[in-house]
Amino acid sequence: MPLCWRITQASLYSVLLALSACSSPLPTPPTDPAPDPRLTQLRQLLPADALLLGEQHDAPAHQRIHQQVVQVLAAQGQLAALVLEMANQGGSTRGLPAQATEADIQAALRWDERAWPWGTYGPAVVSAVRAGVPVLGANLPMSALRATTRDTSLDQRLPSAALAEQQQRIRTGHCDMLPESQIAPMTRMQIARDRAMAQTITEAAQAGRTVLLLAGHGHVAPALGVPQHLPPTFKAKTVLLLASQGDAAIESIAKFDLVWPTGPIPPRDYCAEFKATRKP
Repeated sequence: MPLCWRITQASLYSVLLALSACSSPLPTPPTDPAPDPRLTQLRQLLPADALLLGEQHDAPAHQRIHQQVVQVLAAQGQLAALVLEMANQGGSTRGLPAQATEADIQAALRWDERAWPWGTYGPAVVSAVRAGVPVLGANLPMSALRATTRDTSLDQRLPSAALAEQQQRIRTGHCDMLPESQIAPMTRMQIARDRAMAQTITEAAQAGRTVLLLAGHGHVAPALGVPQHLPPTFKAKTVLLLASQGDAAIESIAKFDLVWPTGPIPPRDYCAEFKATRKP
């Protein structure tokens, strides 16, 4: 393919300017190309107090979508805050200048590179900071999570059927290799994390604007996750980024406000990897 026809995602006008080296100049700049139809559908979910975007952590297309959504909402002046599963509560970019260095942004969020590669999630975070939008950590630190395993009151925070499904997801998510005695404690950790994210979202809410949450799809599931812990009058919309038909949330697709297929990713045997980590 000739170099002058290698079109990127730049605006159509920019592309046509590049093509002018191979053809006659255009007299007037054309309009930008039609927006991604999924972004158009997403915007149709608004206004909302919060938009909950559920990803598959190892699907690179999902993190690229994160940045696109941040940029679109920020450009419209719609974005109240960017809230992250990938950073703990207490981490915040409030007070940082829009041109803060990436190192300063990571320090403000107390970013854990071992758990969440900055190269993967940083672009969406930096886009928010550059737009003057605060970025807030919403997860619970490990020190707090340990205490939640003994908090039996968390067992009452979901309807009984949802609690049973959450427990089953803990089993299957760990390849049915966990002792049954660990299922209830680990389910409490999941519920506590969802409650923490809901708390952060609620505190960041602003009238007429939208808080954007980036989290794994399990946290965003309407019947199980963060939506269950938001105030009854809080208007939240959920979006499932769907990498494949094998997605763990497939049975809950009908309950999401929008499903955004992104195409399959290379197959990976998670259970084989998990078993390898448990070898003596």
